[in-house]
Amino acid sequence: MAKRRWLERLRDSEQLRRLQLLENVPLFAGLNRRQLGKLLVKLFEREYRTSETIFVQGEPGKALFILLAGRVLICRTGHRAEEPLATVTAGGYFGELALIDDQPRFASARAEEPSVLLILYKSDFDDLIEGHRVIAIKVMGNLLKTLAGYVRKAQPQGSGRAAMMSGPTTAKDRTAVASERASRD
Repeated sequence: MAKRRWLERLRDSEQLRRLQLLENVPLFAGLNRRQLGKLLVKLFEREYRTSETIFVQGEPGKALFILLAGRVLICRTGHRAEEPLATVTAGGYFGELALIDDQPRFASARAEEPSVLLILYKSDFDDLIEGHRVIAIKVMGNLLKTLAGYVRKAQPQGSGRAAMMSGPTTAKDRTAVASERASRD
């Protein structure tokens, strides 16, 4: 009986640790503990060894990954070599695009050291947001902020956001864009 209570307390402390981690993940900002608890029961935990591949560029994206412990390298394979894009540490997340589209992975992910990940599959996320509108609105809003940040980082310095979003406005600009596209094809 005492062993069982100890195991329950251990599970509770692990769940509390996961809950505290989720409270600090920007993607889940604005969710209260009850909402985070509903999310927590949808997560799966998996351990990865050093150099173990988590997912490969080009394969279908099916899940979001939250790093509980360890370090993960996100890299893209180019024509000749692997290009490191980011290193994710505990509390970070990656693979978030899998929650909104069914496109192939843009990059690969590999454990740089022994790592523990919490995994949220798209199907479980869809079930969660279908029944919990407030969670859906907050998470999708946070996801949009994340994606907007990616767009801003990719935007060349000194270029106007309005010009980038509106496209070419003069006939000369449209001709230049058409010529550039034709030369790439």
